[in-house]
Amino acid sequence: MDFPSLLQFAISGLTVGATYGLTALGFTIIFNTTGVINFAQGEFVMLGGMMSVFAMRALGLPEPAAVALAVVAAVAVGALVERLAIRPVSGRPAIDLVIITIGVSILIRGLAMLVWGKDTFALPPFSGNTPIPLFGAALMPQSLWVLGISLCLLAALKYFFSATLTGKAMLACSFDPKAASLVGIGVRRMVLLSFMISAFVGAVGGAILAPLTMTSYDVGVLLGLKGFAACILGGLGNPFGAAVGGLILGVLESLGAGLVSSAYKDALAFVILLALLFVRPQGLFGRADSKRV
Repeated sequence: MDFPSLLQFAISGLTVGATYGLTALGFTIIFNTTGVINFAQGEFVMLGGMMSVFAMRALGLPEPAAVALAVVAAVAVGALVERLAIRPVSGRPAIDLVIITIGVSILIRGLAMLVWGKDTFALPPFSGNTPIPLFGAALMPQSLWVLGISLCLLAALKYFFSATLTGKAMLACSFDPKAASLVGIGVRRMVLLSFMISAFVGAVGGAILAPLTMTSYDVGVLLGLKGFAACILGGLGNPFGAAVGGLILGVLESLGAGLVSSAYKDALAFVILLALLFVRPQGLFGRADSKRV
């Protein structure tokens, strides 16, 4: 295989992998605050794309306003999930909360099917669809939007958690919720905020990817699994690792489709992930847990 073909597969993989990374970031944000894996994260990605299409077609909004409205609506759904499904059972074991998030995922997906049907939809590209030549490969303008917005979100979240009082309060809740509450941090408020930020990141990922891969009521299932795999690959609880894990997973998928077969691209990526975890269970950027006994 020649260099332009490899470059083309790498560009495609990085584009899709950026969305996997955003989904993985959503998993990480909620896990760091609550210790719970939110398997409804993929549905936030689906809502970002589907609500954008709905706002454009049904409400007649221009695309920027439609995407903004969709993201706000998805954030509201994230807040409702925390208030109605997670907070009432906050004292239950973590496995119970995980099962609840699976139920929430099924509910959101079912409601989306009833409202929008089973058809597949697409958003128009943000800035046209004329390919940009790059060393023999073709770079779609939407890929630049996906990569650029993903990098901006990653940088903003990095600043939020390292330089703002609210971000540090959320991290404090992840280390010791009781100690955080004793120093005046509203733990419940931080959990609510984590779900809202997670929904925001997921919805943005779904909206920017929809012009490339289209969207439907059930795309959140596979995107959620890929995001969770990226989260594990990079190291559970590490936001930087989650983003890098998504990029790696996307490139592996794209290369698998080009070098082997598109029918096996999903399986190949997960096989490589499992092989890596046998060697390094904590992921690429995670730290091995150690306990004194």
